[in-house]
Amino acid sequence: MTGSAPAAGEAISLDYAFARDRGVVLLSDAAPWRVGMRPGGDALALVEVRRALGAPFEVVQLDATAFETALSQRYAVTSEATRRIATGLDAEVSLDALSEEAGATSDLLDSQDDAPVIRLINGLISEAITQGASDIHIEPFEAHVIVRLRVDGVLREVLHVPAKAKSRLVSRIKVMARLDIAEKRLPQDGRMSLSLGGRGVDVRVSTLPSRHGERVVMRILDKDQSLRSLDALGMAPAILSRFQSALNAPNGIVLVTGPTGSGKTTTLYAALNLLNDRSRNILTVEDPVEYAIEGIGQTQVNARIGMTFAAGLKAILRQDPDVVMVGEIRDTETAQIAVQASLTGHLVFSTVHTNDAVAAITRLRDMGVEPYLLASTVRVVLAQRLVRRLCDQCKRPAVVGPREAAMLATIGAEPVAFEGHGCPSCSGSGYVGRIGLYECMIVDDEIRRMIHANATEEAMAAHAFRNADRLLASGLRLAAQGITSLSDVLRSAGEGG
Repeated sequence: MTGSAPAAGEAISLDYAFARDRGVVLLSDAAPWRVGMRPGGDALALVEVRRALGAPFEVVQLDATAFETALSQRYAVTSEATRRIATGLDAEVSLDALSEEAGATSDLLDSQDDAPVIRLINGLISEAITQGASDIHIEPFEAHVIVRLRVDGVLREVLHVPAKAKSRLVSRIKVMARLDIAEKRLPQDGRMSLSLGGRGVDVRVSTLPSRHGERVVMRILDKDQSLRSLDALGMAPAILSRFQSALNAPNGIVLVTGPTGSGKTTTLYAALNLLNDRSRNILTVEDPVEYAIEGIGQTQVNARIGMTFAAGLKAILRQDPDVVMVGEIRDTETAQIAVQASLTGHLVFSTVHTNDAVAAITRLRDMGVEPYLLASTVRVVLAQRLVRRLCDQCKRPAVVGPREAAMLATIGAEPVAFEGHGCPSCSGSGYVGRIGLYECMIVDDEIRRMIHANATEEAMAAHAFRNADRLLASGLRLAAQGITSLSDVLRSAGEGG
């Protein structure tokens, strides 16, 4: 807590620990003062705030979520502060600080440690969470270390760190993730749990030896953003209705396809959460378990001890499940066990890596699953991609060329599109957040007949999407509505389909 009333021009702040514990947060930087208060906050703390400000203020009642958001934004380390910390890494830092054991859960905003490398890591993670980044990339080169953030699926370079600090930086991250700091020849994977303004965040850490030192990628797993409802994913009403109807089946296989980073896990979690009504036994085997879901039994794959997808799936089928989720069908054994599970009365969710929905049938067929089994078990295949949402503050009409106009004409849309120009709201990128593109293939009687007859992908697609959008058409509709740009649609969905 600050002391007596401030002098003119003096910056005013409340100690983070005081604000968090008492449930009050400054919402303005100058008069007229506004102070946010969460439900159950300490009313007596307002007396201390009045003394610190030396002026009247307005009290704004915030719900718990709004308060945590305000607290995070107020105390998060800014880009400029992070750069200043990075510049200070040229100074000598005691190695004792690197060997300190990090607590199981430590609050980044409450850290008072002055070691520059620790403050840098805290600053980077804080900034990544504030910007909504999914990953932090720390990449060592001969002259310096480059730090990049993946925001809305695109990497942005945010920082250069002096090369002499790279070993201390990596060592500290490895200590926090409970990795072996002496082992620099082999890749390692770890995890750490943190909090930012009372917001729970898991960070998955991966290290990889490279020519100039160990590369580190930290995946941000924000617990508050982990579960979304199906209707919040951006599916068109017709696709959402088709997909939900398949979820109501008592058995069968529900497949989600797409490349890495296309949001398949988020979709599966949303589907499982819809079914998680305490009347079903839902079990999963994942690699890794990204988010813990209350009421669902989740098992982690560990290939080093023989706990593969196939082994895990065999084991959980003896646990009397109603619904089973296998993180990915990678091999013939897993595919065959999934098929057998669906035949014995289980609803099975899984993913495969294919470019579109129809190709999933071919992929499973190539794995050795008999066509008659595929026809009997697969209920629906959902293919998806993610595209960036245009920033509402700076999007403007874009020039549409003849090729793009012809593409928009295929869905009956006018030759109108938009693009983002960049503004402070979107950090100059022109985009804020992402939305999904989807195509949904229902396995009806005709598709089953085609699978039996080993029909081509083109023939199955012609029937499955005769009255439904494919990925490209789904993206073009979003572009025509000004939700995303044509360039982002073409980057994600291509010109096929």
